[in-house]
Amino acid sequence: MTEIVFYEKPGCIGNARQKRILTRLGHQLEVHDLLSEPWSREQLRAFFCELEVKDWFNPSAPRIKSGHVDPSKLDERSALELLLAEPLLIRRPLIESVHGRCCGFEPNPVLNALGVQFDEGDDLQSCPRDQANEPACDTQSAASPASQSYWQ
Repeated sequence: MTEIVFYEKPGCIGNARQKRILTRLGHQLEVHDLLSEPWSREQLRAFFCELEVKDWFNPSAPRIKSGHVDPSKLDERSALELLLAEPLLIRRPLIESVHGRCCGFEPNPVLNALGVQFDEGDDLQSCPRDQANEPACDTQSAASPASQSYWQ
């Protein structure tokens, strides 16, 4: 059994599915609210490892989907500033274990070491609501003060 620190957006059905996978594998989760965590630039950056800047962002976030934020046009410094100011934009989950840190729930060395199996065609990252053409949870949740700015 591995202890995992799992940063989620409370109420996210995708994160709930990911937590079930990890607990079924016998891992113990310490769950934190990604939106209210007092992130520093260095702490947050450590989860992104070698990912491209555009892959640090949650593609289901309303400001990404609407085109108000284009992660492909951001440099590392600007991206970190934006993610710290608006944590709803952070790709989730963020996972920390003895095997390292990672961002997202797609094949990567950390999830592989934790025993997560991905079959061809599996999509354990995307929001299930997007796939069902339902409104995103992000617009229905209690957002953190930093992330509320763009709803007003």
